[in-house]
Amino acid sequence: MEELRKIKGVGLPIIAINFVGFLKGMISVVCMGRLGRLELAGGALAVGFTNITGYSVLSGLAMGMEPVCSQAFGSRNLPLVVCSLQRTIVMLLLASIPIALLWVNLQAVMLWLGQDPETTRVAGLYCLFALPDLLANSFLHPIRVYMRSKATLQPLLWCTSLAVLLHLPLTAVLGFTLRLGVPGVAVAACCTNFVTLFFLLVYMLYVRKPKEPLYSTLPPSPSCSSSAAGPGMSWGPLVRLALPSCLGVCLEWWWYELMTLAAGYLPHPRVTLGTSAIVIQTTSLLYMLPATLSSSVSVRVGNELGAGQPGKARLAAVVAMGLAAATSFVSLLWTTLGRHLWGRAFSSDGEVLQLTSAVLPIIGLCELANCPQTTGCGVLRGSARPTIGATINLYSFYLVGAPVALFLAFFLDLGFLGLCYGLLAAQMACALSIVTAVCRTDWDRESSKAKALVGARQRSSVALAVEEAQEHEEFPKQLAPPADKGTADQDRNRSPHAHVNADAYLT
Repeated sequence: MEELRKIKGVGLPIIAINFVGFLKGMISVVCMGRLGRLELAGGALAVGFTNITGYSVLSGLAMGMEPVCSQAFGSRNLPLVVCSLQRTIVMLLLASIPIALLWVNLQAVMLWLGQDPETTRVAGLYCLFALPDLLANSFLHPIRVYMRSKATLQPLLWCTSLAVLLHLPLTAVLGFTLRLGVPGVAVAACCTNFVTLFFLLVYMLYVRKPKEPLYSTLPPSPSCSSSAAGPGMSWGPLVRLALPSCLGVCLEWWWYELMTLAAGYLPHPRVTLGTSAIVIQTTSLLYMLPATLSSSVSVRVGNELGAGQPGKARLAAVVAMGLAAATSFVSLLWTTLGRHLWGRAFSSDGEVLQLTSAVLPIIGLCELANCPQTTGCGVLRGSARPTIGATINLYSFYLVGAPVALFLAFFLDLGFLGLCYGLLAAQMACALSIVTAVCRTDWDRESSKAKALVGARQRSSVALAVEEAQEHEEFPKQLAPPADKGTADQDRNRSPHAHVNADAYLT
């Protein structure tokens, strides 16, 4: 029950943040659907392309700092956390340059691939006006990982919510009142992300201590070397975690978006692309539950491994996987019962609605496997093993799911239903492999690896006793005896990271 309470404490704000983010995407798709069938199809193609080539890459690269941050917070190595944050932002800014060049040439690429010219023209306009969003996301993704690893989620929730409250009127004004259409929807999404970033920066400005500078370089110390105590301070270890993390995220994300591209080659592409846009939004909504569990267990596993508590890390993984199995049935029930009503929120086109109601139960079956698989990926991420997840995603989605989807859709003429059955095959293979990897984890070995990655947490016996008593609620936190000066000095001497304020370096 104690571990369940801790996961709930991290998970509830995360699911609220994910839901607010889903509302932002849903507003954009609904507005494009109200603009017309062509606008919905072109917008779906653009969203798929930007996800494949841009947002998935930035999100995946940012995931590389998650095991470092969560384990470093557990070991109180705060300079390592902040240095990883700074390096990740630079990494994402550099990655945005080739992505932007690709977005500018979307229309030429899609025409070369044989997509519908009118649909491609609308998609090209969306991508062109979405270019500034790369800059906003290069800062937002690392800051979100930092605050999530620190379990500072309330500011992130409120900043995101306030920005999304402005998103609906802004989209309505730009898309309909000013008659900018799809470009107006893209500009509104960019503005919302910049507003979120502005709110987060204002928060960090006002929570700092009065005498703290807005920016400070990392202090010179042995921990800043690229050796044992601070490997994240150098580029090498961070890049070695970021690349497989990026690959793991992209391989799964790309498969969903490649399904959108494949839908454009089926008969009646405007119908299948419109349905694909609704399916992508549906899976995004359903993904919130497993994504919340994944983020929560990643933080919990990373914190406990960094603190040298492999038993507690294993308990966090077991509780999260059990919750994942339960929530998967909720998703199946929702997609089955609401399959006739859900599509009407996005489109009034009869053919789109008919196809949507046919594929939603299949998507619900996919969630039976997706929930445990996504949560298991969080366990692997928190224990700094992104390569395992990337390898599993590679063979599950591309050696199992893709052949099944293409064979059913194009050779057996099942159309869009065949693509969804291919997704189901991929999710089942992935779930079995991920769960097997989690069950075979050697937690003592992972704890030793965490010490090598971020340094061991060293605390005095008095401090450890107080922490254990507070965790088990043996006495209230406010009644805990203050540490005397000698104990504080002893803690400071034993751990050079324990008394460093990370926000001083961040802000």
